[in-house]
Amino acid sequence: MKPIRIVLADDHALVRAGIRTLCESLDGVTVVAEAADGNQALEMVKAHDPDLVLMDIAMKTLNGLEATARMTREFPQVRVIILSMHTAEDYVLEALKAGAAGYLLKDAAVPELEMAITAVLRGEGYLSPQISRLVMQRYMHGGAVEGPLGMLTPRQREILQLIAEGHNTKDIGSRLGLSVKTVDAHRTQIMERLDIHDVAGLVRFAIRVGLVSSDK
Repeated sequence: MKPIRIVLADDHALVRAGIRTLCESLDGVTVVAEAADGNQALEMVKAHDPDLVLMDIAMKTLNGLEATARMTREFPQVRVIILSMHTAEDYVLEALKAGAAGYLLKDAAVPELEMAITAVLRGEGYLSPQISRLVMQRYMHGGAVEGPLGMLTPRQREILQLIAEGHNTKDIGSRLGLSVKTVDAHRTQIMERLDIHDVAGLVRFAIRVGLVSSDK
């Protein structure tokens, strides 16, 4: 059989090394590339045409949620499994909305990793049991799969992440090819939509929904 080609995306080198070892212990699986952030993940997918990406959420520059959304649009043949330590509802709902085919917790056993990979490559979805219960409870209570980031546009989510990472308006504009005035306008809209009116509050929100992690 053709080997399953995987790209790993996680900003911790030791974590990537551990996941690589686990993946390559599975029959017919090979890790073709690694990435330390979402932009690198997109580059590695373009360069290596993998079957699957195992994607962390909280990464600098471009987080796993935004990278997943771009990847599913630009490379629809590639399946994405979010591999995260977070069980919070916001993370899960945003990952599903971004187009992830699966959500697997980092403390999962090797057999569950193999089960998730097999399921998503068959065209199915896979959620860790704890996550599956959470989503079912949401549906049973009449909730939609929509997290708080749904109030923001993709551009606004990019800007929110950069604000939370400590970048100033001029730097954000330079990175995204926007004028300072445009960045300021987006920041004002972000604050209005989230009903958060200071940068510290934006940082706390970004940590809560997984755009950045608290150790960054």
